[in-house]
Amino acid sequence: MEKQKNYYDVLEIPVIATQEDIQQGYTRAKNAYSHDSLALYSLMTKDECDDILNVIEEAYGIISDPHKRQQYDEARGLNKNFNYYGANASTVHFSKHDSPDSKLDAELGTKEKSASQSMTKIVATKKFALDFEEKSEMEERISQGEEFTGEFLKEIREYKNVDIIRLAELTKVSKTYLKHIEEESISKLPAMVYVRGFVYQYAKCLKLNPELVATSYLNRIKELKG
Repeated sequence: MEKQKNYYDVLEIPVIATQEDIQQGYTRAKNAYSHDSLALYSLMTKDECDDILNVIEEAYGIISDPHKRQQYDEARGLNKNFNYYGANASTVHFSKHDSPDSKLDAELGTKEKSASQSMTKIVATKKFALDFEEKSEMEERISQGEEFTGEFLKEIREYKNVDIIRLAELTKVSKTYLKHIEEESISKLPAMVYVRGFVYQYAKCLKLNPELVATSYLNRIKELKG
């Protein structure tokens, strides 16, 4: 079973992170989930972005504060003998039972569980993120397109900066079949019912209209078969 994500995972930093590491992780995370982030293109609503940004703020608020971080780590068995207060400062260890801020740890348990659920959802969502430079001319061709040939699909895939290997991982369709679809290699394609399913997933992962693309492509293959 996958371990629950903690606040270090949220900021994508190691548990022994320095203050500089924490600040850099916080900045990266904030930038990654900002509303204008290209990586979130067509994937998340403003509310979803805000939820993750709130989790990032919570994580940073705990991990960037030496006292809160020490309590957080000791409650989870992390960073034993770690110096939270600098080279010349001594540390004070607390248990989660007698800590003067024991209420904080109870609150963190609930917040961290929420953070874990949110981050798991976003990690899954980011898997399908498309990171590319949008061009109005190409976007217009796609939006107005009615015929999606293998050549046009390949052009769209390359425009959206998705290579065959990644597309195969996203669609769960073999690289060989994806290439046959793009090359319109009729004799090497499986039964049409499978081709339709493959093209549907191809289009869906590239943020196209899957029903339109699949129907158009199958009509194209039928015409080629004569």
